[in-house]
Amino acid sequence: MAGLRDYKPLRLMAADADDLNVLSSVLQDAVVKIKDIAFDPDARRFALVLNRFVWECAASGKSNMFARVRTGCHFDDVISVSHQAIRQQAGEAVLDLLAVRFELGDDGDGAIYLDFAGGGGIRLDVESVNVAVRDLTDPWPTKSRPDHSSDA
Repeated sequence: MAGLRDYKPLRLMAADADDLNVLSSVLQDAVVKIKDIAFDPDARRFALVLNRFVWECAASGKSNMFARVRTGCHFDDVISVSHQAIRQQAGEAVLDLLAVRFELGDDGDGAIYLDFAGGGGIRLDVESVNVAVRDLTDPWPTKSRPDHSSDA
């Protein structure tokens, strides 16, 4: 596939809000099954494995075919996790990630928000921004490209 010839597996880290904005753009429109999300309170790590849309190849315009890739993402230094409008028991349910954002707290700590389509969200209370993203597989083709033209 012509657009994927230039594909290079991503391996990125975020240590502040600006870095996290970059990761958010890379992860936009990734999809994740609820069963692929986990929090280990002893390790203070929140992790998920997503099917990431390969925006960097789509942006090249070299092909009308697009791709997704399995991508691991983990957040360290997580104190607690809460969620809104997500049914944890629905393990096969798929969430569409719209954005990842950080809000600074009063003591230098803060909260990272994972915003999903349909109003669902996950809040991570963190001591600091400490995030890693890594592609885990080779990409596979998909014919559809995420479209936000009808978003209000």
